[in-house]
Amino acid sequence: MGKKSRVKTQKSGTGATATVSPKEILNLTSELLQKCSSPAPGPGKEWEEYVQIRTLVEKIRKKQKGLSVTFDGKREDYFPDLMKWASENGASVEGFEMVNFKEEGFGLRATRDIKAEELFLWVPRKLLMTVESAKNSVLGPLYSQDRILQAMGNIALAFHLLCERASPNSFWQPYIQTLPSEYDTPLYFEEDEVRYLQSTQAIHDVFSQYKNTARQYAYFYKVIQTHPHANKLPLKDSFTYEDYRWAVSSVMTRQNQIPTEDGSRVTLALIPLWDMCNHTNGLITTGYNLEDDRCECVALQDFRAGEQDALNIREAISKAKATENGLVNGENSIPNGTRSENESLNQESKRAVEDAKGSSSDSTAGVKE
Repeated sequence: MGKKSRVKTQKSGTGATATVSPKEILNLTSELLQKCSSPAPGPGKEWEEYVQIRTLVEKIRKKQKGLSVTFDGKREDYFPDLMKWASENGASVEGFEMVNFKEEGFGLRATRDIKAEELFLWVPRKLLMTVESAKNSVLGPLYSQDRILQAMGNIALAFHLLCERASPNSFWQPYIQTLPSEYDTPLYFEEDEVRYLQSTQAIHDVFSQYKNTARQYAYFYKVIQTHPHANKLPLKDSFTYEDYRWAVSSVMTRQNQIPTEDGSRVTLALIPLWDMCNHTNGLITTGYNLEDDRCECVALQDFRAGEQDALNIREAISKAKATENGLVNGENSIPNGTRSENESLNQESKRAVEDAKGSSSDSTAGVKE
């Protein structure tokens, strides 16, 4: 599920070793925000604008090198802690194990025979990171005041993830430590890789995603440094662009819609353990059980011990896959660590969750009452 960690900067929860003035970054982010808020460029000028924005972003990244919070070792080192934490909090951990499937990345492998339609995985709500848990966290006071966080659930979830990652005693640390340290989303593409896409239909969405993410980062950097309700956030001293693109990509590749506790509406969620499953074509196999208040997954087919458990995906627009994750759906499993959120829980239709500042979409879990 995704690629191995390449980033090794500093230990979880430790402070930055580099010295950079917040005022200096504020000046750069103000310039970046102004550039990203300018009118759309004319025909044939998108590449020029992209390069200008990227130049500012790279300048900020260089200034912030060494400031991000990361974890020691490899993500697989933390898998035992994830399983222990999940088990202690009511999730199923029997009948499968987490392994590396080479090309497909990390996923779940059956340790016993599993019959088609057998319930083999369930994850209770208390383990999920949701917009609702974000409201009830240290992010809550700022959420209550910031209209963008309120309007854009995926951004709220990204900041929830960042705040919990920066808090060594977070309830969700066993989950967060197993997430990839970087992704295959266009936010991580080199300039030459983006140039290669200029002859494709996806290029406009790539430009838009990069510009929107840069604008969001610039806006929120100022908010975190100046808003009184951001004073207690663990991000105040080290909120880097590297952090933000990681969080955005984590949410982009993992967010799913689940029903709220009363079932009256849907909310966005990150689902530990479940998102270790890779995806393949087939019947819908995942839903949300409101009575037991948990995400449930049944086997897509018969699995013998030693085979990879996989979840169904619905066909999605190829351009969206390429834009968000560089994927083209085929007969083989798709790594869940680099999949589009368009391809997740029981999606019936694409639902926009961002306003003009964003370009992500999300998906819906089937509800079992």
